[in-house]
Amino acid sequence: MEVVYEDNHLIIVSKRSGEIVQGDKTGDEPLSETVKRYIKEKYQKPGAVFLGVTHRLDRPVSGLVVFARTSKALERLNRMFANGEVHKTYWAIVGKDKQANEMGDVENDGEHTLVHWLTRNEKQNKSYAYDREKPGSKRAVLKYKVIGESDRYKLLEINLLTGRHHQIRCQLAAIGCPIKGDLKYGAPRSNPDGSISLLSRRVEFVHPVSKLPICVEAPLPDDPLWKAFR
Repeated sequence: MEVVYEDNHLIIVSKRSGEIVQGDKTGDEPLSETVKRYIKEKYQKPGAVFLGVTHRLDRPVSGLVVFARTSKALERLNRMFANGEVHKTYWAIVGKDKQANEMGDVENDGEHTLVHWLTRNEKQNKSYAYDREKPGSKRAVLKYKVIGESDRYKLLEINLLTGRHHQIRCQLAAIGCPIKGDLKYGAPRSNPDGSISLLSRRVEFVHPVSKLPICVEAPLPDDPLWKAFR
């Protein structure tokens, strides 16, 4: 965990792959508890520390997570996330032999739009994408563009227009571009550290209390391939 922004109402941290945001059946310490301990020790706070979880990242994903330090900020951030007022930008690495520069509607700036209908299988903890609406499905929309290339890989910048379960992972896999290391969605091999090459790179929003603009970027993972795209 690395703290990239904090004030009296918010704290934004960059999580490592493998960390969980909230507690689950594994019993591993969640990031929320790590952040509480950080706040308690840094500010020598007596008693329990308040910390509100505003959104999550999948365990194998790295990057920015926004927490609320006050109930006022939590209530307002929850509303902002629900209304699409928090803009999150992701970076993903996919194989160069895939079709990430050919699939989806293309706009003049080279940005592609993907639209699918997703269903979620709770037992498998996996989503499935369809070109048409299915019973129980939810519409999923994202935009992406290619912002970097190496000999074997492409770096995509992705903007979510909806927030669905495993949306980026599922939609990229649906066009034949599974994220590097993402075995669940069709990648040919795992990453050595168990991560997938998906990073919550940037978050932008108006501060829920001060009303000042906030724009924060996550550091790149400590991996040679990510560093090559710097």
